[in-house]
Amino acid sequence: MADYYELLGVPRTANTDELKKAYRRLARELHPDANPGDSAAEDKFKQVARAYEVLSDPEQRARYDRFGEQGVGGNGGPNMGDMFNGGGGGLGDLFDAFFGGGSPFGGGGRGPAGPPRGQDLEVVADVAFEQAVFGATVPVTLRTALRCDDCGGSGAGGGTKPVTCSECNGRGQVQRVRQSMLGQMVTSSACPKCSGLGQVIVTPCPTCSGEGRVVTEKTYQVDVPAGVDTGSTLRLTGRGAVGPRGGGTGDLYVHIRVAAHDRYHREDNDLVTELPVSVAQASLGAKFLLPTLDGDEEILVPAGTQPGREFILRGRGVPRLQGRGRGDLRVKVQVQVPTKLTDFEAELLRKLAEARGEELHVEGGLFARIKSAFQ
Repeated sequence: MADYYELLGVPRTANTDELKKAYRRLARELHPDANPGDSAAEDKFKQVARAYEVLSDPEQRARYDRFGEQGVGGNGGPNMGDMFNGGGGGLGDLFDAFFGGGSPFGGGGRGPAGPPRGQDLEVVADVAFEQAVFGATVPVTLRTALRCDDCGGSGAGGGTKPVTCSECNGRGQVQRVRQSMLGQMVTSSACPKCSGLGQVIVTPCPTCSGEGRVVTEKTYQVDVPAGVDTGSTLRLTGRGAVGPRGGGTGDLYVHIRVAAHDRYHREDNDLVTELPVSVAQASLGAKFLLPTLDGDEEILVPAGTQPGREFILRGRGVPRLQGRGRGDLRVKVQVQVPTKLTDFEAELLRKLAEARGEELHVEGGLFARIKSAFQ
C-alpha cells in the first residue's frame, strides 16, 4: 500500500484540518456511488479511508510515523463494518460530507439536529488615535436577533409549549432507503415538517411569530486593547445573533478603524512626527516643547542640525499587542525655508552669504541684467 501521506496528498506536517479537507475531497471523488463499476476507484477509496483512519488518530499516527504500516496493523484494509457503524473516525466525516451526519447504513446516528446556532455578526468600531494607542472601552451598536422575552425563546405563546414532531418523532431527521453497490443505504435529511428541530409550534408567540427571537438594536461596550490598529479584529464570543427557538448564540467580530491624528502617524509600533524648525534654529540650535501623547516633552535641537535628522524617544511609542513594552517616538526635523523676506532680512542673508563666500542669483542683480540682454 502506498504511503498514507502520499495517498491523501498532504505533507507529513499536515494538521488535523488539512487531513480532513484532503480526505473529504478524495472521498467525494472516489466514492463507489460516484464511480459505478470502477473497481480501481473503489480500491483507492478504501485505501484513502484507511489512511485517514490512521492519520486522524494521534496515537496511530505516531506509530505509523515510526514503524510504518506494521505499526498500525500491517497492510490490512480498514475495518469497514466498524467504520460504517461509528467505530472508526474516517467514514463518519465522509457521511457528514455526503449525508449531513449519521451512518447511511442505519445504527446509532447523531440524533436530532436541534435548534441551529445563531449567525456570526460583524461590525466596525471607529476608534480615536489615542484610544488605539492606550486602549479604551468603546460602544458599538448593531441590529441583531435577541431572545424573545415573552416566550423565553421557545417560540410558543399563550402558556403553551412546543410539541414533539409527529413526522420524525422528535429526531429532527427523516430517512430514506436506497440500494447501491455497497448494499442497502439509508440517507438522512432534515425533517421538512419541523425543519430539523424535532418540535413544532402549535400556538406561535405573537411577539416573535414562533421564532423565539426578535430583531432589534443592541449596544455593546467593547474593550479595545492598547496597540490595536486599523484592520485589527476582536472576537466577542456569544455576542452574535441568537438562534431560533433556543438555539445557541453566534459570535460578534468587531473590526477596528482608527482615526488619523493631526500630528502623529504609526509605523509598526513607532510613532512618527515632524518638527518644523527655521534655518536659523537649525543653524544655531534651539529648544522646543513637543506635545506628545504622554504629555509635553522638551526637544533640544543642537546647532548645525541637518534636515531629516531624527530624534528618538525610547519607549514613547505604541504598546506591543503580542509582547511587552512600547515602540519609540521618532521626531524628524523639517527645516523650513522662508518664502518671503523683508528687505532687511534679505540684506542680512546676502551679508551672510558674502561672509561665507557663497554665490547668489539675486533677482534684479547682475545675472538678471545679463539674462534680459539676450531676450
